Amino acid sequence: MSKQISQPLSILGGISAEQFLAEYWQKKPLLVRNALPEIIGMFDPDDIKELALDEDVTARLITQNGQNHVQWQVKNSPLTEKNFKNLPPYWTLLIQAVDHYSLELAELWKQFSFIPKWRRDDIMVSYAPKGGSVGQHFDFYDVFLLQGFGHRRWQLGQWCDESTEIVPNQPLKLLTEMQVDFDEVLAPGDMLYVPPRLSHYGVAEDECLTFSFGFRMPNHAQLIDRVSDQFADQVLTKTPISDNQRKASQSIGEISQLELDRLKQQLLQAIENNAGFESAVMALISEAKYAEHIPEPEEINLEELKDYAEDGYGIALEPANRLLYRTLDHHESLEFWANGELFPVDSDSMQVFKTLADSEQILLNDLANQTATFDLIVEALNLGILMLIEPIESD
Repeated sequence: MSKQISQPLSILGGISAEQFLAEYWQKKPLLVRNALPEIIGMFDPDDIKELALDEDVTARLITQNGQNHVQWQVKNSPLTEKNFKNLPPYWTLLIQAVDHYSLELAELWKQFSFIPKWRRDDIMVSYAPKGGSVGQHFDFYDVFLLQGFGHRRWQLGQWCDESTEIVPNQPLKLLTEMQVDFDEVLAPGDMLYVPPRLSHYGVAEDECLTFSFGFRMPNHAQLIDRVSDQFADQVLTKTPISDNQRKASQSIGEISQLELDRLKQQLLQAIENNAGFESAVMALISEAKYAEHIPEPEEINLEELKDYAEDGYGIALEPANRLLYRTLDHHESLEFWANGELFPVDSDSMQVFKTLADSEQILLNDLANQTATFDLIVEALNLGILMLIEPIESD
């Protein structure tokens, strides 16, 4: 359940979500000591190194070689034990979407429930021995850096953009220089929020694990591409644009600025008045980033689901999936999208699927006699959207 936006939050150092979003979000960094003690010891370095050897995991092994360690190399997954032999002194292991493999870690997303789920990217884990780093760089997304094990020194510098100079001939986008105006060491449980485009540089003070809770926005090119696909399938949008305001032209070889403005305006009006825009956006933002992480479900039927209900099972959203909804008809109904596709939900089942989309678990026994809802749950389980949660054994 989302916290009240005016309530002080320990994850934000005692300020409210409202204050954080107004003063810090995409504006300036925030350092909070002991922000999330729950993450301390959740994983140790051996856990992460073992996970990196899983053939389904998306990982990168980054090493620094050469004189003064200025030559970088990147090895992408799949990784094997051979890749970890004879490593140079300075190296880093990055594993994407660790929240897809750990329900305990995925639960920590709820600490950031003041930001809607569609903005989430994934939780990346960075392991490094002393001195390990990925260099001075900047990102285009919001990130909350949580220290889970060991210590990492963070330096923050200038704001950057697409024109910022980077080091040539390297596999990473490294900054040529950084004007440091923040220099702090994070201990286990500490958090640093880094807004998009702010340069940063993290170096392991000792063997350490850093968890990056990332939040992304789609870019204009992605939105235009998806809207174009939607419009390409509609008769209305394939009909030639109206030209009923035509006046005599002075120069037949010219297209005037007025004509260009009219074309732009008609395109914007088409986007504004066409439901295809909303569908295109919902399809885009509901796509699973790592669809390959979605486990192949074991198909069940309605009777089997009822048996699970009697045994005390619950249901929840499968962590690698995205289930989102939007409000229609003056707040009278909801439209659900899962993994880039419209997922029809009847009016009697909307509250159940809203609860699941809001990342809450539901006991199947609480849905007794809701046959239509059970049918939809069976479908969602067989599509891999939902998963069964085993009953908690009492002591």
